[in-house]
Amino acid sequence: MISSPIPTSLETLAPMAAAMENPLAVSSNVKHFLRHKLCMSFAAHSKRSGKLQVVSVHQRVKATSSLYSDCDVDVQKPWKTADARLVLEDGSIWKAKSFGASGTQVGEVVFNTSLTGYQEILTDPSYAGQFVLMTNPHIGNTGVNPDDEESSQCFLAGLVIRSLSICTSNWRCTESLGDYLAKRNIMGIYDVDTRAITRRLRQDGSLIGVLSTEESQTDEELLEIARKWKIVGVDLISGVSCKAPYVWSQKTHSEWEFHKDQNQVDNFHVVAYDFGIKHNILRRLASYGCKVTVVPSTWSASETLKMKPDGVLFSNGPGDPAAVPYAVETVKEIIGKVPVFGICMGHQLLGQALGGKTFKMKFGHHGGNHPVGNLRNGRVEISAQNHNYAVDPASLPAGVEVTHINLNDKSCAGLACAELNLMSLQYHPESSPGPHDSDPAFREFMELMKASKK
Repeated sequence: MISSPIPTSLETLAPMAAAMENPLAVSSNVKHFLRHKLCMSFAAHSKRSGKLQVVSVHQRVKATSSLYSDCDVDVQKPWKTADARLVLEDGSIWKAKSFGASGTQVGEVVFNTSLTGYQEILTDPSYAGQFVLMTNPHIGNTGVNPDDEESSQCFLAGLVIRSLSICTSNWRCTESLGDYLAKRNIMGIYDVDTRAITRRLRQDGSLIGVLSTEESQTDEELLEIARKWKIVGVDLISGVSCKAPYVWSQKTHSEWEFHKDQNQVDNFHVVAYDFGIKHNILRRLASYGCKVTVVPSTWSASETLKMKPDGVLFSNGPGDPAAVPYAVETVKEIIGKVPVFGICMGHQLLGQALGGKTFKMKFGHHGGNHPVGNLRNGRVEISAQNHNYAVDPASLPAGVEVTHINLNDKSCAGLACAELNLMSLQYHPESSPGPHDSDPAFREFMELMKASKK
């Protein structure tokens, strides 16, 4: 009886081919079976072995058997080969396999250390103009679903991962990650050394890169694109903000609500500036009892004040805060008139509006596991963060308090000014993805609005 396992050793392949040459040794049916096993053996051995070893096997078997020509191992490849390149501005070239959309795209490469929540990351508008490299190696295993979207579309330039899951396993899954990205014209690559790229980004800082699946583009041409493209000083907010005001009423679903006992009786009206706002910020405000009106990034301060809000929220958003002076002016005109809460980009805009300066960090903070110290109560929060810029605390005027610091690099992570009824956080209290340690910041905003009405 012929055993079922596929032989793959060098010692087994050559005798098999020799046996097929002897008409007295095997019947025609067995010869057909052996020919099939021989072809499969070459495919399996080729996948595991280097090119020189594979050639050696082929030559040895070919010298023994004329039936070798019946097995075209160069055509039958059951695995995907590298068909994409990531070219960084430092001249390094990383070959990979593509999924999602095809073409050529340029962006700033940043790494994200979150273990879960890749769909929320994909739909976070703050990643506009950036390639997101996930340090967690295995991505795609839970697929995607319509409930985890943080905005109406994907704004990032592309996704870089180590291993793409070949299947999905989650009861909420409605689509695979590859199909999801292809429909949204977002490029992705896998089977690339994400650890090596991450080390390079930590050492040299965030780098501009070009991702391409087009063979017509040479490495030199892609490198030139990367070195000419700039992200500093570019207004990215206008491309992700809504175009007209709208009212948001959806709360956090009861199944996911972790503050089961909260009963907010005050019905505050909050105007939220959309600099690239995430849906979960709006859900948390609604869950705390707020009526939320979302306005575009260019909405004037006078129009906002005419709406007589109890408070104003300045949201997260992508890019350089110094590139949007119109937003800084809007913030200046609002602070001191109503309580305000800034998150991420909103925090940086508040810093500039108060007279402080912002600067670009080496590689930024991106992930759901950043420790933050609350300087007021000594509490440590594990936070979700996504920013490449920070406020310089030394540039802030007297009366502005630094309330939080990032415990990894001691950068400014929160501000407050009692005289102006304002508060801000550099990180994301709404998480999504990430831990819920910082959610009480929304309660603090409620108390700030409540105190101002007395």
